[in-house]
Amino acid sequence: MAVYNTSDFRKGLKVQIDGDPYLMIECNFVKPGKGNALYKCRLRNLIRNTVLDRTYKGGDALESADIEEISAQFLYRQGDMFFFMDNSNYEQYELSADQVDDSWKFLRESTVCSMLLFNGNPIGVTPPNHVILKVEYCEPSVKGNTATNVSKPVKVETGAEIMAPAFINQGELIRVDTRTCEYVERVKEY
Repeated sequence: MAVYNTSDFRKGLKVQIDGDPYLMIECNFVKPGKGNALYKCRLRNLIRNTVLDRTYKGGDALESADIEEISAQFLYRQGDMFFFMDNSNYEQYELSADQVDDSWKFLRESTVCSMLLFNGNPIGVTPPNHVILKVEYCEPSVKGNTATNVSKPVKVETGAEIMAPAFINQGELIRVDTRTCEYVERVKEY
């Protein structure tokens, strides 16, 4: 297992603390007038999604986490379980609704996602930045409402509700930004 010294600390580093994988989301170097240099770090637990604040002295070290990122295809949902397949070796993984979190809103069958594995076990999934979803239900648009910036909630095929412009109709395809959960544009085909 590799070890990171304080000189290696930076945002985006994946480390292991007490057997759990953490992502370093913030790292600030502080040099007081006298004494050792300090590294004030903010770490997010990749399993429980909790945030931890820790301060390390110059010369401290952290173990690297055995995190692997793979490309996985969403297969189907069964109750609170989501099933994915590794595109390289066809191995299947299942994640709970807690592990998938809000990503379920953008998971259509055969959507290729980025999956994090810790010691070979799935711990989280990230959908692509933009997905195309079909509008299953929305209130009919009012004629002449296209000039102003009016939006309305639309229900898409995954069951999620997204705010879209008033001119969007039922059955149309829309592109959605998965990072902000916002409407991007209307599209013609998947």
